[in-house]
Amino acid sequence: MKDGDDLRRNVREMAKRARSASLALACLSAEEKNRALYETADELERNQDLLIKENLKDLGAGEKIPLSGAVMDRLRLTPAVIKAMAGGLREIARLPDPVGEILRMWKRPNGLLVGRMRIPIGVIGIIYESRPNVTVDAAGLCLKSGNAAILRGGSEAFHSNQALGRLLAGALARAGIPEGSIQVFAYTEREAVEEMLRLENEIDLIIPRGGEELIRFVTDHSKIPVIKHYKGVCHIFVDEGVDLDMATRICLNAKVQRPGVCNAMETLLVHENVAERFLPRIAEAMRKEGVELRGCPETRKILPEIKKAEEEDWYREYLDLILSVRVVRGITEAIEHIARYGSLHTESILTSDYQNAQRFLKEVNSSCVLVNASTRFNDGFELGLGAEIGISTSKLHAFGPMGLEELTATKFIVYGEGQVRK
Repeated sequence: MKDGDDLRRNVREMAKRARSASLALACLSAEEKNRALYETADELERNQDLLIKENLKDLGAGEKIPLSGAVMDRLRLTPAVIKAMAGGLREIARLPDPVGEILRMWKRPNGLLVGRMRIPIGVIGIIYESRPNVTVDAAGLCLKSGNAAILRGGSEAFHSNQALGRLLAGALARAGIPEGSIQVFAYTEREAVEEMLRLENEIDLIIPRGGEELIRFVTDHSKIPVIKHYKGVCHIFVDEGVDLDMATRICLNAKVQRPGVCNAMETLLVHENVAERFLPRIAEAMRKEGVELRGCPETRKILPEIKKAEEEDWYREYLDLILSVRVVRGITEAIEHIARYGSLHTESILTSDYQNAQRFLKEVNSSCVLVNASTRFNDGFELGLGAEIGISTSKLHAFGPMGLEELTATKFIVYGEGQVRK
């Protein structure tokens, strides 16, 4: 048998193990799942030195390529990151178990009592880049929601993810979780991913997280439903009459706190009536943080020293200390700009006008729309969901941060007393 045939066979066997495990996982109690989550969290902290040692192999390889600073930031494991990963698992354990929850019940005229119950999706394949912490977050969320998971991280994090996979498998086995519940891909070949995407009878859902190229590849090749975690071209609109101290503080946070993440601001829209007062102020603050500005013609009349923004810049997710800036005539033009160039991820309006705030909330159709707050808050933990599997920019079946509830489906349940249909 050829090597390619061996690889495809091994991927199919992984999927079959996951399908078998998913049937048992769906029946586990909240106490059983929580015990496994706590055990896994402890295991990560006990093996901190091992994880950092394996992660250094990936960082060393990344420096040789070289990977960008943003990618290296997402790739790096530190004691603080490992502690946060373990803390995320414990946070998931403390969350209510969604499986078996009855959403509502109603009675039909014939006496049937009808309801909807949350159930696991089944087997979820997650394909992602760079971030080893995604391995742990995804494992924890899938376990708590009763789903089996096949996790395929990027080749740049291969050693880190393999170490995490071994620790997860050991901890879950000790906690009595069915074998095959959480599996980490040991293959870097694209052929293995292509085989995984063909297994529609074993895998129920695919979730890709990463750059535009990865998302398009998965969408083009998958026979399985895909929830897209697409790029984050996030906007902030600074309205007239806003408190400029607040606006400066929020814009700085949205751009520079972590520029390499999907909920960082990439485009700043400024009302023309406040532009002459606000733009020099925010430009000076951004310069101090090393941010490169690219502006429209109106912006460059006020800030002639900055680069010209080209048409493609308005579509761009920089994931870096670069910011596009445009002066707009008002809220209508701001909303039109977001509709044309945005990616349905995260948008914020900074305003003192209640009507404008309400209009922005209603007319901007991104997964998270904020008023007077940083785009950085579009995050499962910050919004009270615990950890997240990612931020969906698809409207089916979930939109925005995907926590436990978003990793379930619902089925109808019916109580009868002998009724038959006439």
